[in-house]
Amino acid sequence: MKKYHLEDRLLDAFIFVVLTFLVIVTVYPFWNTIAISLNDGLDSIKGGVKLFPRKFTMQNYKVLFIDDRLFKAFGISVSRTILQTSLCVFCTCMLAYALSRQEFVLRKPLTLVLVISMYVNAGLIPGYMLIKHLGMLNSYAVYIVPNLVGVFYFILVRTYINGLPNSFVESARIDGANEFTIFLHIIMPLIVPSVAMICLFVAVDAWNSWFDTYLFCSGKVNLHSLQYKLMEFLQSSQNSSASANDANSMAVAAASGAASGMVTPISIRASITIVATLPILVVYPFLQKYFVVGMTIGGVKE
Repeated sequence: MKKYHLEDRLLDAFIFVVLTFLVIVTVYPFWNTIAISLNDGLDSIKGGVKLFPRKFTMQNYKVLFIDDRLFKAFGISVSRTILQTSLCVFCTCMLAYALSRQEFVLRKPLTLVLVISMYVNAGLIPGYMLIKHLGMLNSYAVYIVPNLVGVFYFILVRTYINGLPNSFVESARIDGANEFTIFLHIIMPLIVPSVAMICLFVAVDAWNSWFDTYLFCSGKVNLHSLQYKLMEFLQSSQNSSASANDANSMAVAAASGAASGMVTPISIRASITIVATLPILVVYPFLQKYFVVGMTIGGVKE
């Protein structure tokens, strides 16, 4: 018994050490990014900033938010994330319910078409021409309409619905409920874990997206998203830094104490990373408990 007790303690200690190492490896890069974002730009070039800023400053964030257009871009990203997430989840779940009904004769060919579209797409140029012919260039609709249905999410939700007892739907039909009422009041409450998981995926994708702004809305400043603005800001910071001085001359200036408070590509990159990831980090803990359930429960067959 003492032998087994000692082995259990050694195993617990080994697991604790491994998990502690994984936590450090996971948390350190983000913590280091925060430290660099709060450190003086020229001082960051010298390196050596680890856990805490060596010369604390808020100048990096002040430079980011000094332009009012950044706040407008923030509003576009927030509204886009909310609308795209809610509409994509609703339309995907409604399609999954329709194609999960055994009595729907076209469910197999339509499902096959959707699955094929997930693996084979037309490409960038045909997609751009389609958006252009639909009249959605430089319009807010280009953020919402092409993302109304996600095929991967559709497969997850349909698998989840197929695992539910059919007696729920049959009893609701006997009581006189139509298909939309069954979907809204019977099916949707039962697939909340799957819906929460999809909300997280779609929201992260919508929040981090900038390439569609670059392709379809670059000509209209009022529709620029936050990620696109931050990408532009980072590029302009890098270009101005390269044209003004190289890294060696800025390091000399930092060593001599000149140009204190000047931002650099390193400090701006760190600030942009924090600004872009903070909203997702705030939302994720509230959906974490649904994440694992939504990913696994639909794949269990009895």
